[in-house]
Amino acid sequence: MNAVNNLLVASIVLSTSFVASAEQTPEKLFNGSFSGSLEIASDYVFRGESEVADGEIPAVKGSFTWTHDSGTYAGLYSATNKFESTPDIYAVVAPYIGKFGSFGDSGFTYNAFVFHYTYPGVKDMDYTELWMKVAKDFDGVKVELEVTPTLNDWFGVDGWSGVNYAVHPSMSFANDVTLSGSVGYQELSGDGAEGWTHWNLGVSKIFYGLTLDLRYHDTDVDSSHKVYGDEQGRKIFDQRFVFAVRKSF
Repeated sequence: MNAVNNLLVASIVLSTSFVASAEQTPEKLFNGSFSGSLEIASDYVFRGESEVADGEIPAVKGSFTWTHDSGTYAGLYSATNKFESTPDIYAVVAPYIGKFGSFGDSGFTYNAFVFHYTYPGVKDMDYTELWMKVAKDFDGVKVELEVTPTLNDWFGVDGWSGVNYAVHPSMSFANDVTLSGSVGYQELSGDGAEGWTHWNLGVSKIFYGLTLDLRYHDTDVDSSHKVYGDEQGRKIFDQRFVFAVRKSF
């Protein structure tokens, strides 16, 4: 447990250190620049599921990204993680690589990246997703469409695969206030698998360089769900409000 936590903290500290160095010097590395973020929250909810066992451990996320002038980027994401069914998991560490850009003068933008989830200290649970997003701003209302399939066995479960379909609308107002939400369906295929619908709605505000976010999360998971219908499963998929503080560098 200590080794995993040290790995998570080290990756976040290194991220913020490198970013600080990049901000202090105008030079770029290989025609690219560095950025990063650090977030502390009351819970870590991913597609409607609490990733920290319903708030049993602190929810901390960090990322560090190098972005080329062409829109190609690569980075590392780290977060605390805890599943009651797999007590040896305390963190997720995920390298990623992708490309963003626009479709000519259409106003549509795209972002596609490969994201590899790894769980230090646990074997045979790592898996990879291909995130594909297209977005457009409609007179102040941004709408983003997402299709994210797994590229191998979901969480290492033999024969299981998934695709997350989601739409993410958002609207920005004066005084750095943003209203945003998401509605999605995590399709899960395989013997004994079953998907679920998830949604969230929240408001964020930039305050002295920090982004404050209050968000409501919920799903349609109930006692009849094949995978998460037991008491423990319903607990981590239960409705909840999450407050987060994020700093971007």
